[in-house]
Amino acid sequence: MTYYQGKKVWITGASSGIGKSLAIELSKMGAELILSSRKIDALEKVKALCLSAMSDANRTNKVHIVCLDLANHEELESIFKENESILSQTDILFNNGGISQRSFAENTSFDVYQKLIDINYLGTVKISLLLLPFFKKRNSGHFVVTSSSAGKFGVPVRTGYSASKFALHGFFEALRAELHKTKIYVTMLCPGYIKTDISLNALTGDGNAQGTMDQAQANGMPVEVMSQKVLRAVASKKAEFLVGGLKETHMAVWMSRIFPSLFRKIIAKSRVT
Repeated sequence: MTYYQGKKVWITGASSGIGKSLAIELSKMGAELILSSRKIDALEKVKALCLSAMSDANRTNKVHIVCLDLANHEELESIFKENESILSQTDILFNNGGISQRSFAENTSFDVYQKLIDINYLGTVKISLLLLPFFKKRNSGHFVVTSSSAGKFGVPVRTGYSASKFALHGFFEALRAELHKTKIYVTMLCPGYIKTDISLNALTGDGNAQGTMDQAQANGMPVEVMSQKVLRAVASKKAEFLVGGLKETHMAVWMSRIFPSLFRKIIAKSRVT
């Protein structure tokens, strides 16, 4: 896709899953990449995969690593300033970093809710606000935000996760409206079940990782297929894109809007894994 040729693309949560897959696909399309997460060793491995996928003979300086922790909001500003010469040139920001949850509300500590909001919502907002002045100065840029189908309707045992994703929709849909006279775009991604390690790493009520793969996740859309679909949607500048478990997700979103009372009964009886 020519949309990404020569573009500088910053991806958070790039060390695994969706972020890793997007990075590899983008490297094939001629993009210059900035990879971010907390895990420097994993990022180095992704960088090597991206470089090997690039056809450009001068690819040595086409993949950059900026290690950061989305939960550490104060540090994010200093990291941005330290790497401003690279980060300020970003054309497309994939706000992909995040963590999920698997626990009933009554069994979930407040610290877990705080962590979900800190990482999934506030960390994402922070780096987007740091980049926004540079987008506005150039009157160009694209925010891509990995939300979830759980950001469209509340899902059992994901109370904090759903809340953090609802918050992303509220912020970025309002931001899109504020930027309607500019050439700065916002795309909200709403994945359903994608085959990644998100459920393995999901927080339980005491803050520990679940450590097991949900069956629905294991049977989900391959992440490579998902990333290709996502990149086409972003290149088309779609405002919102639902992907993975498509029929079920579309039906659930539609039903939650058109028949909310019926939907509430169905989701209450649904499987919680």
